Amino acid sequence: MSLANKTIIITGGSRGIGRAAVEYLSAKAANVIFTYLVDEAAAKNVVTSCNNNSGKVAAYQMDVKDYSNAKHFIKNIINEYKQIDIIVNNAGIRKDKSLLYMGKEDWDYVIDTNLTGVFNLTKAAIPYLLKQRKGRVINISSISGINGLSRQVNYSSSKAGIIGFTKSLAKELAAYGICVNAIAPGAVETEMLNGLSEDHLEKLLYGVPIKRLCSPKEVAMTVNFLADDELSPQYLTGQVISLDGGMGL
Repeated sequence: MSLANKTIIITGGSRGIGRAAVEYLSAKAANVIFTYLVDEAAAKNVVTSCNNNSGKVAAYQMDVKDYSNAKHFIKNIINEYKQIDIIVNNAGIRKDKSLLYMGKEDWDYVIDTNLTGVFNLTKAAIPYLLKQRKGRVINISSISGINGLSRQVNYSSSKAGIIGFTKSLAKELAAYGICVNAIAPGAVETEMLNGLSEDHLEKLLYGVPIKRLCSPKEVAMTVNFLADDELSPQYLTGQVISLDGGMGL
């Protein structure tokens, strides 16, 4: 397995897409370090769920919104694991409201977590990736960042920003053997959809030919594809994979 003994960082790994990616990649014999913000019990549960996997799994409490926190985290990972092979920028939140009622704090919190968080962790890791002259950066965007969704001005903006970040950074790092790609899932069956009415869910699925939500495992499988250099060629960089059940057709 080409991911065996690779060091993979996944932000926001205690639930949803992040958890699925931690479990899937650690089963491929990778050493997976994931971050969580506050829910230590959930993080410990993820580690326990991976006990029988061939790769090592470790959880670190870290706020992606804090650049100094991200620098300290990356330094600790380098000290312990000696290198970083793959970064999966997954941590994200939603605070959906119409713009009329969206507070400045709703905008700031989503942008700072979803977009600035990607900058903070990637910026902190870049010196080490450049020194290695190899590595992969995988950013979790959203179909909302491509099409825009009503009542998600903050979320759609953050996810669109991730796409721009991905394309620009891919051009910067291509000559150094580092691939940068993004995944833009449609609606994923995670805790982020809790509380949505049946009517809202029906609207989310309208225009999706496959007529169901995306599963977290399907996103994890796509992360695995982009992470594994035996599956995804180095020539594939700066791309956004729309994992949308055919919605964009």
